[in-house]
Amino acid sequence: MPKNSLPPAYSIRAVKWLWFTLWQQMMSRMAPRDKMGAYIRPESEFRHFLGNEPDNPYQPASGRYRLYVGLGCPWAHRTLIVRALKGLEEAIAVSLVTPAGDRGIWIIHQPEENCTTLPDLYRLAQPNYRGRCTVPVFWDTETKTIVNNESGDIIKILNADFNSLATNPELNLYPESLQTEIDQLREKIYHSVNNGVYRCGFAQTQQAYNQAVTELFNTLAELEDLLTHQPYLCGETITLVDVCLFTTLFRFDLVYHGLFKCNYRRIVDYPNLSAYVARIYALPGVAATCNAQQIKQDYYGNLFPLNPGGIIPIGPELS
Repeated sequence: MPKNSLPPAYSIRAVKWLWFTLWQQMMSRMAPRDKMGAYIRPESEFRHFLGNEPDNPYQPASGRYRLYVGLGCPWAHRTLIVRALKGLEEAIAVSLVTPAGDRGIWIIHQPEENCTTLPDLYRLAQPNYRGRCTVPVFWDTETKTIVNNESGDIIKILNADFNSLATNPELNLYPESLQTEIDQLREKIYHSVNNGVYRCGFAQTQQAYNQAVTELFNTLAELEDLLTHQPYLCGETITLVDVCLFTTLFRFDLVYHGLFKCNYRRIVDYPNLSAYVARIYALPGVAATCNAQQIKQDYYGNLFPLNPGGIIPIGPELS
């Protein structure tokens, strides 16, 4: 050992303490937590709806509205799938954004409304906005504002409010007879699966992680059983809750299994869930919304606190 050098144990402890301190600071910015160290997802702030009422400023119209989405984001992916299933490609335009990991923001591919980033767009809608700038964004090109940035609301809007403009208007992903069942399942799946994978990946204590990962795989087991005798979660036809589950399951083996420590089992280890993912993927228009390579790039390449080296894994092999 060179003279006056620190023993390896001291160096390791010092570096470990420094990295852990910096990791906590970065995680607190990326993923707010509670006292137990569990991830808390902030609420969306723009929650307006469309309607034909004279006093509603947001009336359905072809070409008026635009979706801002990131291909890696499961919440934005929901809106692309419903848009495709309903046949709204001609009525509602899409603008792509990509994450800039070193800046912590979304970049707009082709600048629009004199905006080059998503924060620019949010500030155009609300000049003093200081909240999170997330996708999806349902944008009104007429009033230059954000109608809604909550994916659960947007998919309901796309399902119900543009039937006169849709090429597949007869498809109803939220039928009145199933709404109670859909809502109950969506709530459960949101907590333990959709947001559950993030609660695993963004957990900042062992206790928080253990709770999240247990709830996640308990729910996956229940869903596997549910799909034993029916093709979709609510029976014979696809609904909004299937769309919500699919976008998480499609990403599961790609990124959540490894990067988010959801590695107890893979989706391919569940026969019914695997067949379910393949079934939805095969529906007209859905495959075109799925970009596995972009998903891996966005997660592994931009979530620096979880993957400091930025190395993108080659697998898994997809069939």
